[in-house]
Amino acid sequence: MPTLVELVPYDASWMGDFAAAEVLLRATLGKCVVAVDHIGSTAVPGLAAKPIIDIDITLSALDDVPSASSILVKAGFEPRGNKYNDNVWALLLKRPAPQIRVYLCPPSNQTHERRIIFRNYLRQHDDAAAAYAVLKRRLAEQFPYDGDRYTSEKSTFIAEIVRTAQRDM
Repeated sequence: MPTLVELVPYDASWMGDFAAAEVLLRATLGKCVVAVDHIGSTAVPGLAAKPIIDIDITLSALDDVPSASSILVKAGFEPRGNKYNDNVWALLLKRPAPQIRVYLCPPSNQTHERRIIFRNYLRQHDDAAAAYAVLKRRLAEQFPYDGDRYTSEKSTFIAEIVRTAQRDM
């Protein structure tokens, strides 16, 4: 059954939700965790978002992904697969909003690096964050029950921001 693409106003408690999730994830996964990063729209103050805390977990090696996935599944996360064939494995913890979506990333993963660049650029450029908010609202209205299309239609904007940020580095 399709799920509604629901955008809600920014909620300052999302930063605390991330902090609590980070503590839980580090304790659950242990030494294989190199970094835990809050990504996605809930990581950008003031930006409307789906009520899902997106988290990239960088692991010490690609070989750690299967065992980390297994540990998270035992902790109640649902496996969501490697959707883009980029060695990033998604898992979702369904709970009352906000849900937690975790991406297990091997070291030096380009998908993870682009996400951090995009997040940081939006945090530092209010005009880009505002333009992204307008795009997200339009796409949520245009594709209310097609989350995949909603996500894919944002890719050109995201790629342009990442290219701009990389040029400015």
